Amino acid sequence: MGNDIPTLQEVKSWLGKCFAMKDLGEASYILGIRIVRERSKRLIRLSQNTYLDKVLKRFSMENSKKGELPIQSNTKLSKTQSPSTEAEIAEMSRVPYASAVGSIMYAMTCTRPDVAFALSMVSRYQGNPGRAHWIAVKNILKYLRRTKEWFLVLGGSDDLKVRGYSDASFQTDRDNYRSQSGWVFTLNGGAVTWKSKKQETVADSTCESEYIAASEASKEAMWLKNFIGDLGVVPTIKEPIEIFYDNEGAVALTKEPRDHGRSRHIDIKYHFIRHRVEEGHLFVKRVSSEDNPADPLTKGLSRVKHLQHARSIGLKDDISLD
Repeated sequence: MGNDIPTLQEVKSWLGKCFAMKDLGEASYILGIRIVRERSKRLIRLSQNTYLDKVLKRFSMENSKKGELPIQSNTKLSKTQSPSTEAEIAEMSRVPYASAVGSIMYAMTCTRPDVAFALSMVSRYQGNPGRAHWIAVKNILKYLRRTKEWFLVLGGSDDLKVRGYSDASFQTDRDNYRSQSGWVFTLNGGAVTWKSKKQETVADSTCESEYIAASEASKEAMWLKNFIGDLGVVPTIKEPIEIFYDNEGAVALTKEPRDHGRSRHIDIKYHFIRHRVEEGHLFVKRVSSEDNPADPLTKGLSRVKHLQHARSIGLKDDISLD
């Protein structure tokens, strides 16, 4: 169906005969997401500032200090920080930890990829959170208070092409030494899908962790390719989707499947990316860490670098839009 206006009108008319419907015109607010169109600039801006105001008030953070980062680079979380005494357990039982994490989760999923890594870190302790974990959650809320007016901006560029960026941080989980995967795909300058997650297996090298992350990103790339292809609105989707990551060894491992020494022990499911590259669906390239917008999806960064990467995937305030 894609952007076939007559077909869309026909479907809408048919639905109107089947159900009680009312045409309210262009959507401006859906499920807590504010939609602002700037047709002169060919932009769509998405914001959840009203939703975030409600979240901050719900957890008594509306007057808190404004945080500079969702998570500091030196923040270390582990299960050893969970309550160990009856008094600590009783204290933490009164903390709305899971509710706060869930509220942040909705914002992250819709418009805020910049808090994905921090949320991934705190989410794994919902079963038995401690004070340090709760402080980390409140730091995310403080950061969202400072940046609640930010928009996820889509459009404004003639470069209508899907690009993917992947990254990994090696053995960052202090409990089981698993690495962190992160990836983001952009279209026309704005993020359209992203993920930050702990890897399912223990990688024995930085190269392997990067390869695993890239393979996970490649699955999302194939889904995007099929989904956008069916819509028929992005002609370049027929071309190979480029996926960038910053480890030369991982790029070589993807392109050179005959190098068995480094990859024969890797679970076969992670070689998915090799086959998609061989088939011409994907194309992998190296990008420097400095220019990889997936970097903040795997680790805490300095304020300058965090802001740089956030803007590179379409997260902007009103001032930076001018």
